[in-house]
Order: sequence, then C-alpha cells, then structure tokens
Amino acid sequence: MGRGCCFCDCGDEIDAIAKEGCYKLHETNWLEEYPDNIPTDIFEVRFKNTRRSYYQNVNNLDLKRGDIVAVEAQPGHDIGIISLTGDMVARQMRRVGFNPHNGEFKKIYRKARPYDIERWQEAIALEHETMIASRQIAADMGLNMKIGDVEYQGDKLKAIFYYIADERVDFRELIKVFAERFHIRIEMKQIGARQEAGRIGGIGACGRELCCSSWMSSFSSVTTNAARIQEISLNPQKLAGQCSKLKCCLMYEYDVYADAGRSIPRLREPLQTLEGEYYLFKVDPLAGTMSFSTSKNSMANVTTLPVSRVREILAINRAGEKAETLVGETSKEVVAEPTYRSEEDSITRFDNKQRRNKRNKRRGDKREERAEEREANMEATTDVAPAPVPKAAKEPRPQREDRQPRQPRPQREDRGQQPAAEAAKEMPQAPEKAQRAEGEDRGERGDRRNRNFRGRKGGGRRDGAPRGQERKGGETKGE
Repeated sequence: MGRGCCFCDCGDEIDAIAKEGCYKLHETNWLEEYPDNIPTDIFEVRFKNTRRSYYQNVNNLDLKRGDIVAVEAQPGHDIGIISLTGDMVARQMRRVGFNPHNGEFKKIYRKARPYDIERWQEAIALEHETMIASRQIAADMGLNMKIGDVEYQGDKLKAIFYYIADERVDFRELIKVFAERFHIRIEMKQIGARQEAGRIGGIGACGRELCCSSWMSSFSSVTTNAARIQEISLNPQKLAGQCSKLKCCLMYEYDVYADAGRSIPRLREPLQTLEGEYYLFKVDPLAGTMSFSTSKNSMANVTTLPVSRVREILAINRAGEKAETLVGETSKEVVAEPTYRSEEDSITRFDNKQRRNKRNKRRGDKREERAEEREANMEATTDVAPAPVPKAAKEPRPQREDRQPRQPRPQREDRGQQPAAEAAKEMPQAPEKAQRAEGEDRGERGDRRNRNFRGRKGGGRRDGAPRGQERKGGETKGE
C-alpha cells in the first residue's frame, strides 16, 4: 500500500504492477493527452509513502507512467515507480521548489528486472519487523524519540529510519547498535508531526482523505489568528487535526477573509442613537454585514446592518450627535440567515416534522369536535330537566345453601370461679376441700392481676409489694 503496486508471481518470474489511486500524494496528469511542448528527459519517481524525487533518463529508455525502474542511490541502486512525465514534471518541480544537487540529476539505470523486483519484495517484507525492533532498542537506551517508519532501499544495502523528537537527540551510539543488529547502512531522518500524519494517512473530520496524504507536499505555518479572522470557535478539539496540530485547511480561505475584513470598520465604542446604545455582536466579512445588540453581554434585539449604514452612524457620532434610528430610512434591515448549529446534535433532526404536525392537527380537530358535542349535550340537559329515576329497593343478599347456621357463643363464667368449677366437675372432692381450693385459687389470681397492673402502669414497686408497704426480713408491714 505504501508503494502503490502489487506483486504477481503467476508465471516463471515475479512481476510488479503499479496501481493508480493506491498510494499517497496521488496526482492526475491533465496534460498527458496533449503533445509535449518542451521535450524533456526528466521524470518524477515515487518511492514509499510520500518520498519522491526527479531523475534523468540518460539511456533514452522508452518510459511511461507506471513503469518500475532502477535508479541511482548512495550506495547501490533503488527501485521506484514513474509517476509524472512530460511538461507536468517542470511544473511540479517549480511548485515544490526542487533543486538538484550541484545542478546534476540522478540517473535512471534501467527498467526493473525480475531479480530486482524479487530482491525489492524481500526488502519490503523486513520493514515492519525492523521498525518494531528499532523502537525497542531506542526505548532501552532511554532516548526521547519515536521511530515512525522504516524504508529499505531496493537492493537491501541501506535503510532510512524516520523518527520524531521534540528535542535534539544524540543517536550516534544508536546507529552503531542498528548497524550491528541489522547489518545494513543506517540513515536517520527527522520528520515533523504533519509529515508523520501524511506518511501514515487517514480520514479527516470532513470525511475525505487527509490533505497531507493526498495532495499536499509542503506545509505552511498555521496560527489561531486564521481561526479568529474566519469567526471560528477557538475549540482545540475541533481545530486540531490527527497530528495534534492546527488543521492545514484553516489557511485555505484565510486570504479571502483577510481581504474582505479590510472593508469592515473597527468599532471601539457602541453606536449612539436616540433609541439607545448598540454593541457590536458579530461580523460577517463575506456578506459585508455587522450585527448589533442592545445588551453588552447577551443577544437582545439583534439587528443586522450593512457596512454602509454603520459608516453613516459612525460619521454622525464623531460629529457629536446621535442618529435618530439604527436602521435608516433608505436602508432596510438585513435578515440574518438562520443557523442550524444548535440542531446538529438533536436526535429528532431527521424526523418528518410535517407529518407530525398533520397528526397533531388531526388530534386537535378531534378534540374540538368532542368539546362541541359536550357543550351541545350540556345545553340539551339544561333545557329539559330529566325525570327523577326511583331507586331500586336493595335486594337481600342470597344465602348459600351449604353454609351452616352460626352457633351462639356460650357465655363464660367468672374467670376466678370457672377453673374451680370445672375442676370440681372433673374430680369430685369433699365440700370443705373444694371451697378451700376455690378460695386459694381466687386469691392467687387477684395477686397476679395486681402485680401485672403495677408493672404496666408504674403504680407499685418492682418487688411486687403494694404501695405504702416495706419489706423487712421477709415480712410485709403497713406504714
């Protein structure tokens, strides 16, 4: 995916086929169908991810776009794919500002042979494993750096290690360890966060491929002033891209807004009118309008005016007078366009409101009809008084046939006499003993009843003695 080609091992020899649209910084040669005005032997050759360079066809080879060629490298040779030919090469060199070393271009040796492609495929297979091992080595040495990618040369003689570091890193010892571990020549290349995002790729917040990965080859500095001029909310989560830097697209329309903002007058004080003071609330430089509010800290009675009317009021205020009205007689109030920012996160924003309104209207009509019917019924009942309806006599509750009649409850005798009487019936005793037992039983029950009453009501002592008596030596005496 990084090279934009596929390897085919269908026949006796391995072959590589370039695939359009499967690589980063994809371009469209819109002059390909036209004849070349200036014959040139310079070709653009692309390598892994976003690395590109320009080479000279010294051997007059018949090359076209998509051919896989072996080019000059230091040391050995490298394998790349031709991406641009003809007049577009000069335009691209001028756009990216490419300058050859000492005025000499590197050479294109030949078209890639099956042996070159096979060796190139073996080098590509080693890149991921080498990157993981190099990260572990750098972490063990305690270096504050991140190795983002590794690119092997086509002949496996050299490898480029792309790293990111916030500070200056002394990696001389690291290069020695890499050379002993991988047995190749090492080249360390530092890249920024934006370049790393372009090499990795991804999908932006707009839903399209990242600009730095699809067409941008040079990066310009982006500041928060670009967002401020375009009236964009200074929210770091929305302004930052995947590289955790400010988005490059903030600079696309910066010049347009800057030119339009020059025609907007600067207000340091509110506009003075006979109706009151109006404070600047919002500026739309592209539409040439300014919005004012009667409150300094809130949106109250917001009025949008064209820039020409604002200049007229400013001239009146500078003369020491106040304008009669904010909106002039000739100038009409500009209706502000509705914004839908508050409904972006609404759950019901895709609902069919028209259908729902019709349903509510039908329900309202039915409610009105029911209310009219109730009123008509009430009028009819008030005009003709209804005759009183006699109440039906209450029928007796039917009794169940299987239910037995309730037996009368037997009357209980005195609590103190009932146990003695029952005992007398069960066990016949002598008349004197029966009377004595009955009296003792009655006395015990009376004492127990008194103790329970005193314990509940607090009317006596805890020891069970009646109030007003003391217990001494096991005897009870009254005071």
